[in-house]
Amino acid sequence: MELDRFIYPFASAVVFAMIFSQAGAFDPLDPNGNITIKWDVMSWTPDGYVAVVTITNFQMYRHIMSPGWTLGWTWAKKEIIWSMVGAQATEQGDCSKFKINIPHCCKRNPTVVDLLPGVPYNQQIANCCKGGVVSSWGQDPSTAVSSFQLSVGQSGTTNKTVRLPKNFTLLGPGRGYTCSQATIVQPSVFLSSDGRRQTQAMMTWNVTCTYSQMLASPSPTCCVSMSSFYNSTITPCPTCACGCQNKKNCVSSDSNILSVVGVNTPPTQDNTPLLLCTQHMCPVRVHWHVKLNYKDYWRVKISIINFNYLVNYTQWTLVVQHPNLNNLTQVFSFDYKPLIPYPSTNDSGMFYGIKFYNDVLMEAGPDGNVQSELILEKDTNTFTFNQGWAFPRKVYFNGDECMMPLPDEYPYLPNSAIANWISMSTILGALLILELIAFW
Repeated sequence: MELDRFIYPFASAVVFAMIFSQAGAFDPLDPNGNITIKWDVMSWTPDGYVAVVTITNFQMYRHIMSPGWTLGWTWAKKEIIWSMVGAQATEQGDCSKFKINIPHCCKRNPTVVDLLPGVPYNQQIANCCKGGVVSSWGQDPSTAVSSFQLSVGQSGTTNKTVRLPKNFTLLGPGRGYTCSQATIVQPSVFLSSDGRRQTQAMMTWNVTCTYSQMLASPSPTCCVSMSSFYNSTITPCPTCACGCQNKKNCVSSDSNILSVVGVNTPPTQDNTPLLLCTQHMCPVRVHWHVKLNYKDYWRVKISIINFNYLVNYTQWTLVVQHPNLNNLTQVFSFDYKPLIPYPSTNDSGMFYGIKFYNDVLMEAGPDGNVQSELILEKDTNTFTFNQGWAFPRKVYFNGDECMMPLPDEYPYLPNSAIANWISMSTILGALLILELIAFW
């Protein structure tokens, strides 16, 4: 009985920890990644304040792609938004009690979106108006920031009377982000354009939003297939890796509907994808092919294929974890940046498209793929083609982990291949000895 009293609470704690670890936002390849929302009160007004809100994406390889960010919150009191620059509220709400000056938004829980490119200059501020698209910090820090300005009324007019907004949401429900409550921090300091004068915000608070793939999607959104030069077998994506076929969620390659689907076709009303019918039913498949073997190097070809007829993946990212990436020598037609999650190893890296060349993965069809080749120097202490060592340990596309085949399904190295290599080495060695004898 005493043992039960100990085991049950312990077991419950373990189960809770397992559930939390799956639903939580910790990413071992990007342990410090988050999106931070900083709210700087720049000046006080007769009934409130003017603030600049800055959204910074500190995630190394997960960006916010089209249709862009949406930011929501709940006011603590009866605040209103008099005006906005660089963004707009999606709904005005009930402003009927205002007869002369009509506020921009009177909702208690406003939702705000970024403005599209090309708006008049007087509606812009720095880092605004990109349609809500925000790059990952690892890919391009200069475009990993989005900002807007708002004038808030019917709020406090001092640090002691202002109440912080609550219940922040980013990208809306079902998009995978969970946001903390706002926390007052040290007021931000700003430098003038010439760098000679400092100004300070009246008040600053931060909100941190973290991502969980489980919250964003109940099933994976990509999968990995494999092949190699030393085995004629191609290991496909696992069957039903991202779901199973039915008549409603995919179309065959000869479907009439594909004749009217264009590059800029908008998503369906319920945002369901239009996928090509496959045995894996994933929007994206990553193929890893072990292509060639040299004396001191080996070569890999990576292909990314889009099976979604309604989505262009702008500024896509591909993250690969493999122990030989610390000896990556050359990458063709992709950009590459190593990730260093732990000081003792460098076994993971981020691949992404070259700007204006292949940074957009087009919708499904003839152009719906991008590919590159890698040359890696062999680490003589660990390198082998045996037991699937040449294939990646983990693969992420646009920040989501892809479904991998089971290890025992990887293309294996035939026993005959080992014997052939040994025989060839013996023959080459004998020929070399004969040449040396003849020379001398």
